[in-house]
Amino acid sequence: MEKSYSASYAAAGVDITAGYRAVELMKKHVARTRNEGCLDDVGGFGGCFGLPVAGMEEPVLVSGTDGCGTKVKLAILMDKHDTIGIDAVAMCVNDIICVGAKPLFFLDYIACGKNIPEKIAQIVAGVAEGCVQSGAALIGGETAEHPGMMPVEDYDLAGFAVGIVDKKKILDNSKMAAGDVVIALPSTGIHSNGFSLCRKVFDIDNNNPELYVPKAELGGKTTAEALLTPTKIYVKPVLALLEKVDVKGISHITGGGFYENIPRSIPDGLGAVIDRSAVKVLPIFELIAKTGNIPERDMFNTYNMGVGMSIVVPADQVETAIEVLKANGEDAYVIGKIVESAEKIVIE
Repeated sequence: MEKSYSASYAAAGVDITAGYRAVELMKKHVARTRNEGCLDDVGGFGGCFGLPVAGMEEPVLVSGTDGCGTKVKLAILMDKHDTIGIDAVAMCVNDIICVGAKPLFFLDYIACGKNIPEKIAQIVAGVAEGCVQSGAALIGGETAEHPGMMPVEDYDLAGFAVGIVDKKKILDNSKMAAGDVVIALPSTGIHSNGFSLCRKVFDIDNNNPELYVPKAELGGKTTAEALLTPTKIYVKPVLALLEKVDVKGISHITGGGFYENIPRSIPDGLGAVIDRSAVKVLPIFELIAKTGNIPERDMFNTYNMGVGMSIVVPADQVETAIEVLKANGEDAYVIGKIVESAEKIVIE
C-alpha cells in the first residue's frame, strides 16, 4: 500500500492513504468479533463465512438491515463516536432475533465527509462491541469518503446482519392464542428511533447548551448523555429463552413505538391489551413529553417508552420465562395479555 497514493485524488478531497490507515486501526476491534464461522481477515473483496448448519434439518438464512437515523447527529455534536456502532448492530440483530434467528455476521457501511482514521476506528470499535454482545462476526464493511456531499465532520452509519434458524423453529405467531401473556424487556433509553422529534424538542441542531447540563431526573446525566445511550442488544437472553419456553411472538419496539411494532407479531383476530400502569417508563421519555408538550398517545406511537422488546408466551410459562430472562440479565416483567379482538393493540 506504500506506493498507492494519488495526489490528484487527494486534491479532489479523497485521501486513499487515510483509508488504509483506518483499516489498520480498526483491525484490532474486528479481531474481537471473530467466531467459528470466520474464514478470512478484513481487507479482502468479500467476507467469507462458513455456515454452522450441524443439527439443523432445513437451515434458513435471515437478514436485516438498518442505520442509526439522526442519532448520528448527536454523536457528531458530542464528538463521541465509540457507541453509535452498537446502535447500528443492535437495530439489525434485534430484528432478526424476532424471527428466532441466531446472528452469524455483520457488515457495516460508513459514509463520511472526510476520512479521519482515528474517528473511523472509534466508530468501528462500537460496531465491534455490538457484534461481541450479539455473538456476530464483523466480517467486512466499507468506508466511503464523500467530499462535497456532506460537511467534512459529518458521517452516516448503516449495516446489515445475517442470521440462521432451522425452518421448523421460525417464529410465525400461528400458535398465538387468547390468554397468552405479553412480557416486556426494558430498554436503555431512546435506542435509535424518534430522534427527529428529539432534535426538535431539545433544539439539538443548534447545539442547545441545555443539552449538556446534568439533570437530577436523569440520575445526574446530561440530556445529551441520556439520548446517546446505546441501543440494548437482546440476542443472547432471547436465544436462551427460546431454548426453554414456547415463545409465540417477539416484537422489537423501534420507530412507531407500541402501536406499530407490537401488532406486527400478532395474527389477525387477536390483539394485545397493554396495562399502561405496568409499563416502567424511563425518565428520559417523561422529559421529552414535558419539554415538547407531547401527548401520551404520540409518545407511545413514537418511542419504546422503556420497553425495547415484547415477547408473547403461554400463561402457564410466564414464571419460567421471567426466571430465564432474569438469569440472563433482563429485568423482564408482564405488561399485558392477548385477547380476541379486531383491534391489534389497546393501551389502557
